Formats: sequence, structure tokens, C-alpha cells
Amino acid sequence: MSIQFTDIVNKLPASVPFVGPEAQERSIDQLFKARIGANESVFGPSEKAISAMKKYLSEVWMYGDPENFDLKHALAKKHKVNFENIVVGEGIDGLLGYLVRLIIEKGDNVVTTDGAYPTFNYHVEGFGGNLHKVPFCNNTEDLHNLLDKVKETSAKILYVSNPNNPMGTVNKLSDVQTLIQNLPKTTLLCLDEAYIDFVDDNFVPKISLDTKNVIRMRTFSKAYGMAGLRVGYAIGEKDLILNFEKIRNHFGMSRISQVGALAALEDYEFISDVINKVKLSRNRIAEIANNNNCKFIPSFTNFVAIDCLKDSKFAKKVLEHLINNGVFVRMPYSYPQNRCIRVSVGLDKDIDLFEKYFPVALKENYLKQYFSNPKLY
Repeated sequence: MSIQFTDIVNKLPASVPFVGPEAQERSIDQLFKARIGANESVFGPSEKAISAMKKYLSEVWMYGDPENFDLKHALAKKHKVNFENIVVGEGIDGLLGYLVRLIIEKGDNVVTTDGAYPTFNYHVEGFGGNLHKVPFCNNTEDLHNLLDKVKETSAKILYVSNPNNPMGTVNKLSDVQTLIQNLPKTTLLCLDEAYIDFVDDNFVPKISLDTKNVIRMRTFSKAYGMAGLRVGYAIGEKDLILNFEKIRNHFGMSRISQVGALAALEDYEFISDVINKVKLSRNRIAEIANNNNCKFIPSFTNFVAIDCLKDSKFAKKVLEHLINNGVFVRMPYSYPQNRCIRVSVGLDKDIDLFEKYFPVALKENYLKQYFSNPKLY
């Protein structure tokens, strides 16, 4: 006799959506000199947030407030919504897991973009949902075809990231509004807005909270520089949000995370400075791409996708060369976006290293391809 796992679990591979940089460091037996692959904020958290967290370190013997009362009220004030329209969770990743658990049963259909955030797919498969994927269109999530696929499959959830990861593009406001207006009432739009803090207000959709089938995901992992604290939240119609109370981990948020996020929200000058630094670093990465006869995808996030102008094998070799030289970057995993590598913004010293090793990686792989098949050149 042995433990019997569920049919769903037995059919799933023992894998993670992303191989962490720590695992890669162990495999190459060295630490990365530049960690610019996970879209973390190398600029770190606000000093006010750090100070607040230090003050409360002695209280870690206590659980965090299971209602996230103070943080929820501060978030409601920031977004001009009611307390009941906010749910706080362990990063967007945690909230996505709760959302799928709320909506999806074995055999239910879900629509997403092929190559979009794999953690969402991980949760859907973990609950036995059927994933239906629509390709990117011009490096942007194809809202028109996504809507068609929803109607074709009677999907219960449509996942859209805006701006999207891994390409960094953003959808037009009018296209988002058209999607919502035409979306079946039985389909929930999960709008992942992890990078929305880097977007000018005129690109941010205005969505009424009377719209019952839309939920918006936000995070402190990007602009606020708190990826390690795991603080995310969602905004939605109050009845939808109330249902999270039935299944969420009420003690999932640490006391220190709550205090840090609350202090960070009040440091407006810090966020403004980070956004400016991101723009400068993003521009520099784009310039490096141009200087090496590559193309970059205009980005609304804290990373830049660089088109190496070859195929996925070439891009992967470039990526591996960078990693072996201590520069951690990533690449999209689906065709045709996997012709690119994806570089997170960094400190000057990080981008200096990328600028040093990127042309070497390109040159070595051009030469390897040339000698293996000179007719291509």
C-alpha cells in the first residue's frame, strides 16, 4: 500500500514555472555578477519601508493581521475604492492560485496567451483546467483573438497581462474596453497589471467596479522593490472579492510584509525616483541592442526584450553565454518570441557588464553558425 495522490497530480510533472537564479548559480558553481533576469527591482525598497520593517522586527513572534486591515484601507484610499473591493495576498502568484481555485474545476476551459506568464498556467493545470492558448500579435497580447477563443471554448477565465511579460508591450485603452464590453458575463477577465506602475496614466484602463467579471492584480514586487516580501493585491467587485475569504490563507501575510508595504505606499518621492531610474536604464539597454545590430521591443515595464534577429537556438546560446559570464538574463519560452532575450533594468554596474558580454556572446554565436553553415551568410 502507498499514498494515493489525485489523478490531476499524478498527471503533472514535478516542475516549477521558472528556474530560479539561485538554482542556476548552483549549476554553474558561481554567483551572478549582475542579476538582471527576474524583473526584480535592483533599486530596492523605500528607506521609509526599511525603517518601518526594522522597527517591527521584534514583533515577528506575532502573526500578521489576518484581515490586512490597515494595508487594505491604505490601498482602498490610493485607488479611490472601498475596503471591500481589495484583497491582499502572497504576491500576484498567490492570488492567481486562489482565483483559479475559486473558479476552475476539472475540465473547465481557460484562455490565455501562448508565452504569457507561466505561473498562471501552472495553477490552472494544478486544478485540472484545460488551457487554450492564442499567439501574440506583433509582440502584443491579441485581445480580439483571445475574445474569439473565449467564445469558442466557453472559457471561465481569460488571463491578460497588461503590460505583458515577457515582451513588455501594452494594449490600447480602447482595445481593453472593447474586450470587456464584449466578454461573456460568465467569463472572468483576470487583468494582471504587475507592471502598471511604470505606465503613464493615459495608458491605464479605467474600469468600473460595477463590472462583476473583471479582477485586476497588482504587486509590490516591481516598482516598490519588495519581491522577497510577497505582497500582492487585487481590485474587484465586492462580491467577487468577498469569495476570496472562503479559501485564502488568512495568515499568509507576515507582519513585516504588511508594515513594509504600508510604509512604501506613503513614499511618493521614492516611487517617482524609481520610475525615472527604470526609464533611464531601459533606454540604455535599448541603445546597447541597437549598437549591436539587434532590435528591441519598446517596453512599458522594467525590462526590455531584445530581438537577436535569429532563431530560438541562437538566442538560447546568447543567453547561456551571458549566464556563464555571470550575467543573469532570461528569454521568452514560446515561438516566435523566443528569438529574443529579456533583460531587466539594473544599476549602472549591472548594465556595464551586460554591455561588455552581450557583443561577445553575439559574435561567438555568429561565428559558430557561420562555420557550421556559411551559406546562410
